[in-house]
Amino acid sequence: MSVMLQLDDVSKTYKVGAFGGQRLVAVRDVSFDVAAGEVVSLIGESGSGKSTIGKMILRLSPVTTGAIRFDGNDVSRLKGRALKEYYRRVQGVFQDPFSSYNPIFKADRVFKMIKDEFFPHVARSEWEQKLEESLDAVSLDPVQVLHKYPHQLSGGQLQRLLVARALLLDIRFLVADEIISMLDASTRIDVLNLLADLKARGLGVLFITHDLSLGNYISDRTVILRRGLIVEMGATAKVFGNPQHAYTRMLLASVPQLHRTWEEVATELETTPVEAIDSRLKVAYARTAAALEHDDPTDSALVEFEDGHLVRRYESAAGRTAPVAGEAA
Repeated sequence: MSVMLQLDDVSKTYKVGAFGGQRLVAVRDVSFDVAAGEVVSLIGESGSGKSTIGKMILRLSPVTTGAIRFDGNDVSRLKGRALKEYYRRVQGVFQDPFSSYNPIFKADRVFKMIKDEFFPHVARSEWEQKLEESLDAVSLDPVQVLHKYPHQLSGGQLQRLLVARALLLDIRFLVADEIISMLDASTRIDVLNLLADLKARGLGVLFITHDLSLGNYISDRTVILRRGLIVEMGATAKVFGNPQHAYTRMLLASVPQLHRTWEEVATELETTPVEAIDSRLKVAYARTAAALEHDDPTDSALVEFEDGHLVRRYESAAGRTAPVAGEAA
């Protein structure tokens, strides 16, 4: 697969404090790529820098250092017609669909704006057919959603309208930032299957989420982000099936297990010696939390644990550099 989007040592620093006298590093030296026909999940806790990366890709926030390239072209240098063409090929859908609509205009205004900007010469009949096809692709009935104000529609309907808007542009790359967090369970699978269909058509997708189960379901590769820094990345099967960084294990151990109730897990933690607890729970609730509390990963580097599977060493609670699993201490 050919690389479509590439991030090279991308960092983002914000000025904070009184008169902007302090600096907050939100993203630090992040490098990864997304190929055509590939879904890459960007996973981390709230505040880890996931959405900041998405906004920089979409030119909604400038890169402080490093470069983002699309088809080999530096995104930050695009202007005029080149920037317009970039937005024809690269679009984003975000967590809160309500913020994407002006409440005084009907929801279908987003489609009118697309037509006026990108398809001014398309005949009305052809445009209506194209619009109906895009709505059908996201399981929306035009009669039920068009010509209504945002407050008359659910969050799920508004979110799918935004996905339909992106489809109208015949995009090649989608930044999907928590796009199903406001959808009910029955609708989530429809949107995930839609993303899988987009992937089959050759689109590249950056799937930003804090939900590991969703990332495991949809993605080819996974990037684990902590404090703005990549701590582990590789093929999803390797990252989820053989996690090496303590933070990755802690995230995986925190995923609710359908076959067990919380009471069962809590009882096990209270009555079972730490050494006898399932390794994922042991790492998550005992040793790892303490180690990561004192972790400062800024001086450590990603190392290749296995082919295509990169892991960052972390600082243990005792002040020693903790090796990745399977590596000599």
